[in-house]
Amino acid sequence: MLRQTRREFVRAAAAAGAGVWLGVGPRSAAAANDEIGIGIIGAGGRGGELAGGFKDRPGARIVAVADPDEARTARLARSVGGAAEYVDLRKLLEDPAVDVVVIATCNHWHCLAAIWAMQAGKDVYVEKPLSHSQWEGRQVVQAARKYNRIVQIGTQQRSDPMQAELKKFLHEEKALGAIRYAQANRLGARGPIGKRSTPLPIPKEVHYDLWLGPAQDQPIFRDNLHYDWHWDWNTGSGEMGNWGVHVLDDVRNVAYQDSVTTPQRILAVGGRVAWNDAGESPNVHYVYFDTGTFPTLIALSNLPSAPGEKGSWITRAGRPVQGPGSGYVVACEGGYLLGARQQAKAYDLEGKEMRAFKGGDINRLHQENFLAAVRSRDRALLNAEVEVGHHSSGWCNLANVGFRAAGAYSFEAARSALPDLPIWSELLDEMQSQLAKFNVSPTELRLSPILTHDPRTERFTGEHAEAANQFLKRVYRGEYVVPEIA
Repeated sequence: MLRQTRREFVRAAAAAGAGVWLGVGPRSAAAANDEIGIGIIGAGGRGGELAGGFKDRPGARIVAVADPDEARTARLARSVGGAAEYVDLRKLLEDPAVDVVVIATCNHWHCLAAIWAMQAGKDVYVEKPLSHSQWEGRQVVQAARKYNRIVQIGTQQRSDPMQAELKKFLHEEKALGAIRYAQANRLGARGPIGKRSTPLPIPKEVHYDLWLGPAQDQPIFRDNLHYDWHWDWNTGSGEMGNWGVHVLDDVRNVAYQDSVTTPQRILAVGGRVAWNDAGESPNVHYVYFDTGTFPTLIALSNLPSAPGEKGSWITRAGRPVQGPGSGYVVACEGGYLLGARQQAKAYDLEGKEMRAFKGGDINRLHQENFLAAVRSRDRALLNAEVEVGHHSSGWCNLANVGFRAAGAYSFEAARSALPDLPIWSELLDEMQSQLAKFNVSPTELRLSPILTHDPRTERFTGEHAEAANQFLKRVYRGEYVVPEIA
């Protein structure tokens, strides 16, 4: 790791003159064709996948890896050909060989890591969801503008050429007529994460204070430290933030063409049922979003089709075609567009297939899009620029707020909350029918009031605002505070 390029020489000279390394501003035109040094922050499964992709991109090299788990850091560094190894991501950010960082940490670290990276003069590729709370996501957007950095979000389907075809089909050709509603789905079976009677011992190779970072130091009662942090509000965003962000981002992109930032009203139903594990986030979560245009909904379940089975829940909701398990339905006056990862099909009102669409190599294309924007210094080239990611992550954050601010559930109260929206009642019927297989009592579910949200201020207003606004910004710990960026 002793190589010194022209770019690093300039950095070192500047640092020597000032007595401290200051980081760099935008890459100069003269350096635009230099090799891009990449630092991976977060060496788990997704970090490894991203490292494998970026190391194969021409003109890029993985030069450093950071993770509070020493064993993971060492494995990933070896796998990419011998990168520098760091436990503390701040040391990686001081490495002059690092031009950009790829952040694949737990969700609660995404925003602070991204802001620190930008303050150190790095460009950023950060995994979805952008934020753990809506307030901190806005600070990342502000930082990108203040420090003039290139920031891409890991919603890689944004780089699929198929998306442009779908938008042309829906909005220019108007092949299916006017949109009536959109329904996103994440119906993927998972299993429980265990429930210990004593706190989980932290593996000796994990520097736990760094692993926690902005999160609170609370005992963990699940069986595994890694990955299952998704289902703990202290560190994760549940399945809504894990997979819901992909399908809701597709709806924003394809159905709305990004004309809507975040919803004006939400209504949430859900619960963590049938498992009796240590998880906090719902494994069944249905949400209505009012955007001021056509209704949008999401159906989410991690339960299998029935106890002991491997299949997932299904949804038709009165349609002649079954919706994708992970994808979306755009229901129109003249038919249905069913979209999923790298594929889509259009059907008429009788369920006859009209047209099929095929996607591209979205991971490669998304990474190449990011690197091209880094070289050009033009954020307008990005397919998933930070503010796009902030808004799409916002739908998930607001859906989670709806669940966390919810109270007692009853089927009739949920149905009567939206009496003029038949699709909502049909989804509730499906949910209730499938929950019955697990002997889930309605008392195990939660129902939010209709929450009013102001997309301009990114805060809730009205009667239930106080209960909801408390979840828009977390309490940070010690030195790991997400700064407010003016």
